[in-house]
Amino acid sequence: MNPRAIPAAVLLALALAAPAHAACFADYKAKQDGPLRLHYGVAEVPDNACNPGAASGVLAPRLQRAGWTLLNVVSTFGPEGLDERKASAGDFYLRF
Repeated sequence: MNPRAIPAAVLLALALAAPAHAACFADYKAKQDGPLRLHYGVAEVPDNACNPGAASGVLAPRLQRAGWTLLNVVSTFGPEGLDERKASAGDFYLRF
């Protein structure tokens, strides 16, 4: 093996061995006033916000920009929970 290829091979091995970042999602409830409108939605949040408290901090400004007020984050979960929530979220599935 070429001695110059060894550092490249080591870097490639380290990159492949690094843990993959799992996607994180939150399901939430939000409202608009005048007239009152409510919705349930699902949104992707950063990995470092994969708990209800941190997800609230990420989602509230996103929703506010669209005129919605976050009521609460119901839960956070990985990609395995998306399919079961898709129908319930409807138009608000991965919208924010």
